[in-house]
Amino acid sequence: MSERPQPASEDDLRLFAFKVWNYKQGEAVSLMIHLGDRLGLYRAMTGAGPLSAADLAGRTGLQERWLLEWLRSQAAAGLLDTADGMRFELGAAAEAVLADESGSLWFAAGAFQGAAARPDVVDRLAEAFRTGVGLSYDDLGPSAAHGVERMLGPWSRLALVPRILSSLEGVTERLTGGARVADVGCGAGVAVFAMAEAFPASHFEGFDPSEHAIARAQAKLADSGLANVTFHAAAAADLPREPTHDLVLTLDCLHDMPDPAGAMAAIRRSIKEDGTWLIKDIRSGSTWEQNRRNPMLAMMYATSVATCMSSALSEPGGAGLGTLGLDPDTAERMCRQAGFSRFEVHDFEDPANLYYEVRP
Repeated sequence: MSERPQPASEDDLRLFAFKVWNYKQGEAVSLMIHLGDRLGLYRAMTGAGPLSAADLAGRTGLQERWLLEWLRSQAAAGLLDTADGMRFELGAAAEAVLADESGSLWFAAGAFQGAAARPDVVDRLAEAFRTGVGLSYDDLGPSAAHGVERMLGPWSRLALVPRILSSLEGVTERLTGGARVADVGCGAGVAVFAMAEAFPASHFEGFDPSEHAIARAQAKLADSGLANVTFHAAAAADLPREPTHDLVLTLDCLHDMPDPAGAMAAIRRSIKEDGTWLIKDIRSGSTWEQNRRNPMLAMMYATSVATCMSSALSEPGGAGLGTLGLDPDTAERMCRQAGFSRFEVHDFEDPANLYYEVRP
């Protein structure tokens, strides 16, 4: 029998994970190239020099907010040139490879047909550039709820209880003694189940407007044997209007919400005066220069166009924060505007996320 390999070092794990996520980044950028070709964005930029999103909107008749997120994704991928994340230029080589279908043997944009997204979803994303109205997560179909569950599940199952909750002031003790907890934007309930198993004396409620996600959560609950869990097909606005919860969680979802400020106000009403709110959101900065250090930035902005910002613009008047829109400065400002007085940033070495401990 061959010997089992030695456990990987931390450095080896980081390098291998980076290699794997680079393939995912390529998939996301491929979709953005298809949209740029399909919507005539590269052609509109040809020979124009540096353009802002507003300039490109004027040339194409498309929505400025959608164009800005697309432009930043393309710049992060190295396909467009920018110095500040506000004005973007199509270089000569990019023009030949991405825009000049009739005159360049190097033209390649036509090979990109939407990557892994379903054709109907790609069609609706292209239309969103025209209308400004995005797709909700349910519009993406049941597979989207499953994909989010698989992607975010490991940190919820393996790190939330022993590493994250235990670092928050007094939270583990309160959960052990019996508390009422709301996971807002709970998805398929991975975090809810992890907490409910660890703290049987507490009761856990999951809230999510996605019918697909709640259906998955309810099916898992039926097989779990847990009696301290309840799921609601509901949004943050449906939280109790009186102080009810000892702990509220919003895990990687506030930036997806059409009305994050309204959600924060609803959480403030429903949380007890001595309660805790845990926010998990994407690790980001408030400037292009800060975010440019992220080697997965192209994927982040592309994902924003395809899912996060799209969801955040899926209702009229949506805030459209996007994947990178809830940086620590923005999060703290919005939390204080909602009536919270304490805001602390935690870095648990989650490569994609920061965690905010918020209190009334």
